[in-house]
Amino acid sequence: MQWETVIGLEVHTQLATQSKIFSGASTAYGAEPNTQACNVDLGFPGVLPVLNQQAVSMALKFGLAVGAEIGRRSVFARKNYFYPDLPKGYQISQFELPIIGKGSITIELADGEQKVIGITRAHLEEDAGKSLHEDFHGMSGIDLNRAGTPLLEIVSEPDMRSIKEAVAYARKIHQLVVYLGICDGNMQEGSFRVDANLSIRPKGQEAFGTRTELKNINSFRFLERALKFELERQIDLVESGGKVVQETRLYDADRDETRSMRSKEEANDYRYFPDPDLLPVEVEEELLEAIRAELPELPDAKRQRFEQEYGLSDQDADGLTASRPLADYFEAVAATGAEPKMAANWVTMELAGALNKAGLGIEASPVSPQQLGGLLARIADGTISGKIAKQVFEAIWNGEGDADAIIEAKGLKQITDTAAIESIIDEIIGGNPKQVEQFRAGKEKLLGFFVGQVMKVTQGKANPGQVNELLRKKLAP
Repeated sequence: MQWETVIGLEVHTQLATQSKIFSGASTAYGAEPNTQACNVDLGFPGVLPVLNQQAVSMALKFGLAVGAEIGRRSVFARKNYFYPDLPKGYQISQFELPIIGKGSITIELADGEQKVIGITRAHLEEDAGKSLHEDFHGMSGIDLNRAGTPLLEIVSEPDMRSIKEAVAYARKIHQLVVYLGICDGNMQEGSFRVDANLSIRPKGQEAFGTRTELKNINSFRFLERALKFELERQIDLVESGGKVVQETRLYDADRDETRSMRSKEEANDYRYFPDPDLLPVEVEEELLEAIRAELPELPDAKRQRFEQEYGLSDQDADGLTASRPLADYFEAVAATGAEPKMAANWVTMELAGALNKAGLGIEASPVSPQQLGGLLARIADGTISGKIAKQVFEAIWNGEGDADAIIEAKGLKQITDTAAIESIIDEIIGGNPKQVEQFRAGKEKLLGFFVGQVMKVTQGKANPGQVNELLRKKLAP
């Protein structure tokens, strides 16, 4: 039987506020356990939550970016369940009236195919604490620093029909929230986590099958592996006569498998009711207009502009707009007058390679856009060759100054004097009669040998174009 996969994702995005959603406690990562949980986060008697306005603005920014319905009146509810890392015995979330309603996002797959994925809703909620199971001599510890951290939970429609689509969607949401500046996107620190719902059904069947939920996946690679394992598990189970049980499962990256955690709850199991301590949120048009004015150019629009304005290929534009700082860096290089295609190549290849090797982000690049632009200008005007440029780049990277100063100090100017190059070529031709004879007999590959000899004598400073042209002229039968 042919099976169709049905996938929906719930993305938990930690909002980049300085304080928590209902208290003034810090959201900074890496503090000692239980040092950033105040009485409000812990639900002590007599304390009241106060909504963080910045969290609301960030949620609205996301809603506007995906063209979603905006909840002009949203309500916070208590989601009741008992778990050790939930100190109040309930989580403050949104249920019937979320701040963001239906929207959509377009994903693109590796083969260029595009698909629109529906967004059901995005709602604000507080995070729970974290259970720790290491170094406690068989016991578990609870760190409540995360309790009360603001989250925007983005719930997709079950529109994805392959694992590749699910990963592409998760990456697109990640790119968008980082572009908007509402999340740092750090998956290792838990700032961006995915719950995946997967079911299977016979090809052609309209009704959905029974789904399982995979909780708290914190990397795109793990998302792909978890979905692959779960898909194969469900198919094997059904084809051997079993039935899929609706449940929550955990993905174990070490064993590359999913295993059952608990039966999957339905909404009524949580006994949602409006939180009596929090007023409904009323969103006025004035606030929406102010947030709309702050929206940056979004990835898809920026990519299209790069192709049209700079004449870049799809691949180059896609790579350069993968992150906002990278796109900004490229534009700063282009603003120096550098030829866009050359600038794109150097940013995505030479610079990106050096940053990756050093473990640095583009924001920490030792080579400024102006310095890179200056280097590219010297390639363009023939002062140095592309090969010598790599030496100059390394010197700039090491803090030895800008391109002009390094070229002058190291004597790296390209030799463009035709007479000087001809003299060197004559000597090389005279010293290699056998190779000359073979070349003239049709062994064209030997041209590379002669070019290499010239470059060796000139220490790579001879203009490659001139060398090739003069060699062909002098080696002609």
